[in-house]
Amino acid sequence: LAPPPATFERRVLRSAAGHHYLRVRLELPDGGARPNAAQLKQLVVAALKELHGEVGAALPVDVLTYEEKTLSAILRVVSSGFVKLWSALTLLGFYQNRRCAFRVLQVDVSISSRVIWEQ
Repeated sequence: LAPPPATFERRVLRSAAGHHYLRVRLELPDGGARPNAAQLKQLVVAALKELHGEVGAALPVDVLTYEEKTLSAILRVVSSGFVKLWSALTLLGFYQNRRCAFRVLQVDVSISSRVIWEQ
């Protein structure tokens, strides 16, 4: 007797985490005015709106920490909006008519490893 044919089962595992955390840095090469925390949040929302419309702009994104000197921040977003946020930040190219770029430095589903986030 021949062995039964092999069967394959596809399993997709989704993270049970409710949020994703991103450590990001805004790069402004010309050294002009630096955004404060509120302006950074507005920039993130504008990037989401530009790429994903009103649905993107409505995503709950929080700026948990922001260091104006280094232009570094930790952002929290609901996991369902993680890809939208990352793509919007990646494609953003201007801040106040000046070239800029967001660099995503670290991503995690937990902020419990705080020591890593502070580096």
